[in-house]
Amino acid sequence: MVSGYFEFQESCTTSKVRSFIELNGNGSLKDFLPRGSGIVTRRPLVLQLINAPTEHAEFLHCKGKKFTDFDEVRQEIEQETDRVTGSNRGISSIPINLRVYSPNVLNLTLIDLPGMTKVAVGDQPQDIEFQIRDMLMQFVTKENCLVLAVSPANTDLANSDALKIAKEVDPQGLRTIGVITKLDLMDEGTDARDILENKLLPLRRGYIGVVNRSQKDIDGRKDIQAALAAERKFFLSHPAYRHMADRMGTPYLQKVLNQQLTNHIRDTLPALRNKLQSQLLSIEKEVEEYKNFRPDDPSRKTKALLQMVQQFSVDFEKRIEGSGDQIDTYELSGGARINRIFHERFPFELVKMEFDEKELRREISYAIKNIHGIRTGLFTPDMAFETIVKKQILKIKEPCLKCVDMVINELICTVRQCTKKLGQYPHLREEMDRIVTTHIRDREGRTKQQVMLLIDIELSYMNTNHEDFIGFANAQPRSNQMSKKKAAGNQVIRKGWLTINNIGIMKGGAKEYWFVLTAENLSWYKDDEEKEKKYMLPLDNLKLRDIEKGFMSSKHIFALFNTEQRNVYKDYRQLELACETQEEVDSWKASFLRAGVYPERVGQSENEENGSGDNFMHSMDPQLERQVETIRNLVDSYMGIVNKTIRDLMPKTIMHLMIINTKDFIQSELLAQLYSCADQNILMEESPEQAQRRDDMLRMYHALKEALNIIGDINTTTSSTPLPPPVDDSWLGVREIPSGRRSPTSSPTPQRRAPAVPPVRPLSRGPAPGPPPPSGPPPQGPPGSAPPIPSRPGASPDPFGAPPQVPSRPNRAPPGVPRDRQGF
Repeated sequence: MVSGYFEFQESCTTSKVRSFIELNGNGSLKDFLPRGSGIVTRRPLVLQLINAPTEHAEFLHCKGKKFTDFDEVRQEIEQETDRVTGSNRGISSIPINLRVYSPNVLNLTLIDLPGMTKVAVGDQPQDIEFQIRDMLMQFVTKENCLVLAVSPANTDLANSDALKIAKEVDPQGLRTIGVITKLDLMDEGTDARDILENKLLPLRRGYIGVVNRSQKDIDGRKDIQAALAAERKFFLSHPAYRHMADRMGTPYLQKVLNQQLTNHIRDTLPALRNKLQSQLLSIEKEVEEYKNFRPDDPSRKTKALLQMVQQFSVDFEKRIEGSGDQIDTYELSGGARINRIFHERFPFELVKMEFDEKELRREISYAIKNIHGIRTGLFTPDMAFETIVKKQILKIKEPCLKCVDMVINELICTVRQCTKKLGQYPHLREEMDRIVTTHIRDREGRTKQQVMLLIDIELSYMNTNHEDFIGFANAQPRSNQMSKKKAAGNQVIRKGWLTINNIGIMKGGAKEYWFVLTAENLSWYKDDEEKEKKYMLPLDNLKLRDIEKGFMSSKHIFALFNTEQRNVYKDYRQLELACETQEEVDSWKASFLRAGVYPERVGQSENEENGSGDNFMHSMDPQLERQVETIRNLVDSYMGIVNKTIRDLMPKTIMHLMIINTKDFIQSELLAQLYSCADQNILMEESPEQAQRRDDMLRMYHALKEALNIIGDINTTTSSTPLPPPVDDSWLGVREIPSGRRSPTSSPTPQRRAPAVPPVRPLSRGPAPGPPPPSGPPPQGPPGSAPPIPSRPGASPDPFGAPPQVPSRPNRAPPGVPRDRQGF
């Protein structure tokens, strides 16, 4: 199991990670983390220590390459950093992932983060402080990690950015451990004793002091054991720290971290086990197919091919029939879109071909006159009716063929949607798509032939004995449009939200209203409760026209206008209505058709525009005008029968000849076509992505199983240390202090004590992370070994309690430290 420690501080960031790695490895690991002056860590380094029989390193960006020379590891870290950030101190939040395998390390994850910086240098952005802070927050906000807030001893601890951020993300101090570095670099006569005793600026888990190796020691390849011995000697020989030397240094920091890691694992174990079990259950079904997978097994390929074809057939049928467990809730698809074509788009296309009233009357008049010839006719000729009806029936061909094309496009889109699941077999997917699409194109010709046959059948015989045909006796002059509305009554046809688009900005701009369309009028309300009616618009003499979208508009617009050039709504010549999608516009247009509001005729003759049509109608004699009106009503009645028949037969014809036929082809012939057109081995050749996904899935499955086995072997009653009691950390209530100034109230400085004997400063420095328990009374040694240590004159009393008793110096040198001429 892997846990993590996340480090951030003003300086010495990498030193702690380096020394902790080397201490885990008992000095056997090489020093491979870069170090230098200024900001060295410019990208997060995710370092996974993995216990393994052999010792090597691997980078995630260098898959398959093992590094056994750790000097090369350091060079790769530097090169990978420069590759993303450049060589002029730029930064990046993209982490470098490094795994180190060794028999001498614990399974642990360390993340080395860039140190906090205030001023941009080189190629660094001007807002580098905020970028680094955001980068830190990505890691330290995670509840399952411990935070090492590292601060140097030779700066004011109350201004530590590390402690401020730790307080923000961990206000209770449950996972923050303070680490004080550079104790050997403090000014003469000063020390950090009160901080390390957790009396001044206390943390719940306290502080641990460490001494790192200097850059000179690292350049000189100073042995880690010698560095630890020097660190130990420093704490034992320094008069301010020797009474707490057993709770200082890198070894103690490691011990504390190991204990905290044990506690942390014990506390998070139940939740971790539940999470792993849920992940295992989620992939178990899919992994079951991969356990005994053999890519070259012919029986497996045959079985997979049958399953793929069967699954494709089921998916196609579900998308057409509208059933299935995966239902799209964002847009229409498959059968729903075809249904919309049948019952909205196709009727709309039929009505768009609707004859123009004035032009139709002119054609009827010319037909009657030409049939009568030189004679003056006394009766209305049948031939005029048949001629005009045949001409109108021929106009139906275009919308019928367009309907077939739209259905074909939807079928092909449906096939491609179904073949998306075959992405693991790209050759099979391409071949299946090609075969089914070819079959659909083949059926297209036959379907269009049948549609043309329907039109020819209508042209072949005019059934004037149809029960819905009004006949000559009832074809009296009347207003056809009004009769339609009376027959329909004032029934509600549609309700929905529309936006009135052409209201000026001075009058409130475009607004959305709730519209109610009936057979006689269009009303809109403030909302869908229909309590506050805004306006009611009669549908008499209204028509539809399309409006182009504006440059900045994303909505689709259509307009209502009056054929008699009157204002439609208040001072507006047309009422512009907007919808979110073109599908909504088409649906509303189909609803207006049912209410008798037809689309504007695209091409109007010049005679109509300049009023010659009206002059022609006024020039007809009364007898001819009555004959024209009779034929006009007869044509309208018969074309209503034809349109009704075509609207009924078109969906049936397309369903039978194309959709159902395609379903049958997929179920019965697709497999045979696949076998005949290509080799099975080529068809069932996996894509590299699928092979990689299978390997990743199996690897994850085995990793989850192994993790659960490890958790099952862990004794959850592992001995642990109790959590320290809360402390008064109100000093961390971060208040902004101007740079270069110190506030005595918000930024207390550590008490400085003058030791009787100057402290010995080792040449080497150590590293680490961890928390110290409250200090107890110091041990008393035999008299005579060292003079007592006086406290600093005039020292202010400790703000959190009485100052501690200053222990006398031990009479004998501590064990393990050789005596020299100074008595150490």
